[in-house]
Parts: sequence; structure tokens; C-alpha cells
Amino acid sequence: MQTPGPLSPQVLTVSELNQTVALLLERTIPLCWIAGEVSNFTRASSGHWYFTLKDDQAQVRAVMFKSRSIAADFVPREGEKVEVRATATLYAPRGDYQLTVEGIRRAGLGNLYEAFLKLKQRLSEAGLFDNASKKQLPYFPTRIGIVTSPQAAALHDMLITLKRRAPHVQIILYPTPVQGKGSAQKLAEVIQFASSRAECDVLLIARGGGSIEDLWSFNDERVAHAIYACPIPTITGIGHETDFTIADFVADLRAATPTAAAEIAVLPSADLLLQIEDIALRLNRLFQRKLDQYNQTLDILSRRLVSPIVAIQNERLKLSSMQMRVQHACKTLTRHAHFRFEQIKQKLRQQAPNIAHEKNQLQRLAQHLKQNMHQQLTVQRHTLINLNAQLELLNPQRTLERGYAIILDRKGKVVKKPAQFKAPDNITVRLAEGEVELGVASVQQHL
Repeated sequence: MQTPGPLSPQVLTVSELNQTVALLLERTIPLCWIAGEVSNFTRASSGHWYFTLKDDQAQVRAVMFKSRSIAADFVPREGEKVEVRATATLYAPRGDYQLTVEGIRRAGLGNLYEAFLKLKQRLSEAGLFDNASKKQLPYFPTRIGIVTSPQAAALHDMLITLKRRAPHVQIILYPTPVQGKGSAQKLAEVIQFASSRAECDVLLIARGGGSIEDLWSFNDERVAHAIYACPIPTITGIGHETDFTIADFVADLRAATPTAAAEIAVLPSADLLLQIEDIALRLNRLFQRKLDQYNQTLDILSRRLVSPIVAIQNERLKLSSMQMRVQHACKTLTRHAHFRFEQIKQKLRQQAPNIAHEKNQLQRLAQHLKQNMHQQLTVQRHTLINLNAQLELLNPQRTLERGYAIILDRKGKVVKKPAQFKAPDNITVRLAEGEVELGVASVQQHL
């Protein structure tokens, strides 16, 4: 920049002028929304968008760099009305005034979308979207209600789908307009009407695709509260797969399309039959497994149950086994003594002892052996008799025959303590040869 003299004005270069104008534009016009029609749209190989934004009286060039354009949810077309969020700048090399676009949306959607977001936030804070309030869909619905327009193409597709998948299900139509003036109020009233009648198992709320304005009835707060208050499980199938409305967030389940809503509501008849057959087979297997377990338990318990007669027989078998062992021991002692006797006899013959003396000694030994054997037999016999006597003492019948008795209460349980009696009361006294019913006059307990 040249330094002016005291009497000459300041002289600017073109670059300095453009820089000054650019700064003035950026400071004076902040980031704002601008509406217009797209013209001369070009997408460069770099990914940047270049187009002209115009109205009936003026136009301005605009650029949207790749870092911003990739975030856009649509590509503008020639002649399409849009709203851009941009700053006014100056392209210094050419001195062209232009808009640097930060965001873009279709014209007219901004206010609707902002209203949509505000209502969504308010209803979410009120708890209308909570998963805890979502109702479980019935597994086998018999009646399905449809809230939609009778003239809608979506209704025809839904009826065909339901008839194909579940011809046994009854369909109830709740007709209502789904777009236009007053449609939201009518839609809420029809949902409330279906709720009050409570004649269906599932309520489908549906309509075909359209613009955000066409679907706006389903973004109405009255419709949202009507769906939330509906006691019938609700499924929404509104618009296309990418369309979301407030009704979708409030409903118990959201389907991508009306046809998908009909498919979700019912299971195919063939699938139901297969599931029933599978359940019947599993029940049969479970029943058989339980029966086998009970039979096995019965066998185990029956093996544990031993009668007194079998117990006595077992004791007799043990006694018989002990008797055989005693007899075997006696025979063994006898054989051993006889063998010993023969050995001694042989030694006597070899040594030629005093026959008379040895004979007397032999007789004494024989007598001693005989006494020992007799004593052993006597001891074993006494042991056998004692075991027999002990076995008889264990027999309850012998106890009763000795004059004892068993006292039983009304339930047949044995009474052991005076505290178990209550006067007046009846008791049963079991004797050796029968039973006697007696009454209790008084109870005295000795400490």
C-alpha cells in the first residue's frame, strides 16, 4: 500500500479492496438461512457443490464444500426450492460475491422439522416414548383393527398380506382421513373409538408414503396421546422405510411400511401349525421323561422299604451262618486233636515208653480233650440260645404277650408323653390279641 501525502487521498489495490469488502460482509451478515431456487447445479470431481440460488428478482452464486455436502440427506435438483444455511463471502481472485453454504434442506421443511423436534422432545420428557410403557404384542391374534383411509392403496396391500398369512384372522376397519385439514383430529378420535370398543387384539395405524406435509397428521400431539392411552397393542406402518413420525415413537412397535406392519401382526398359518406340532412333541417328551423319573424313584423307594418279616428272616440267616461257623470250628478242632493224637501215638511207639503210664496219660488227655470239646459245645450252644432269645425279645408281639400295650392317638401315632393327651379324648390301646378304645378322664404329668 502506498503511503499518501498530506493532501492526497489513500490509494488501495484491488486485492486490498476485495479483502476489505470480504471482512465487511462477514462482520455485517452473520450465518443465516436463505431461501431460493437451485440453478446451474454442478458437482465437481473434488466433491464440492456449485450452484446459483435465485428468486424472481435476484440471484447469487453459492458453494458447498465436500466436508459439508457429504452430510446432506439429499442432492438438490435443477429448479428445486431449498433453504441454505450460509455466510456471505467474497471470492477475492474474481471479486465475486457468493454464499458459503454450511447446510441445506428442502424449502418449507425447516419450520415443520423444528416443530417435529420440539414436540418429540416434549413428549419424550413426558414419558410417552418409554419402553416400560410398551405393550407386548399377542402371539395368536384373532381380530386385527386397521386405522387408515378406505381409499388408501396401503389398505389393499395390508388386506392381501393378512389374508395370505392368516386367513382365519378377522379384520375390523376403522376408516379415517390420513391427510388434509382436520385429519389429525379425526385420526385421534378414531383411535379413541377403537380403544373404547376394545374388540380387536392388535391395532394397525397405517398409511402409504408421501411428503412430510402428507404425513404431518401423524405428528400431531392429539394423535400421540390417543395412541399412548390405547389399551390395545399398536403397530404403526406409516410412509416408507426412511419416514419417521411421532406416532412411530409412541406406538408399541414401528414397522417400515404398512405391508410390513401386517406381516408383523400375524404369524403365517403354516408356521403356527409347525409351532403347535413342535410344542406337542416337546410336551410328550417332557411327560415321558417325568414318568420315567417317577418310575425310577418308585423303584428306589421300594428297595428301601423292608418289612419286619424280611428283617427277621435276615437275622435268622445270620444266625444260621454263625451256627455253621461254630460247627465248622468244632470239626476243625476235632480233626486237629485227632491228628495231634496220632502224632503223639506215633512218637510213643517209636520211643517205646512205659505203656501203662502213657496209656493213663493218654486217657487223661483224651478225657481232657473230651471235656474241652464238651465245654466248647456248651458255650456255643449257650451263645446260640442267647441269640435266639435276643431275637425273640426284638419281636414286638412277644412284648405285647408279656403284658405290655401300645397307646395310639386318633391319627394312629404312638403316644409317648402325657403332654400328648388331652381330656376328654379317645385313645386306642393295642394289646397282644386285639385293640381297646378308651377315654381319657384327666392327664397328670410328673416332673
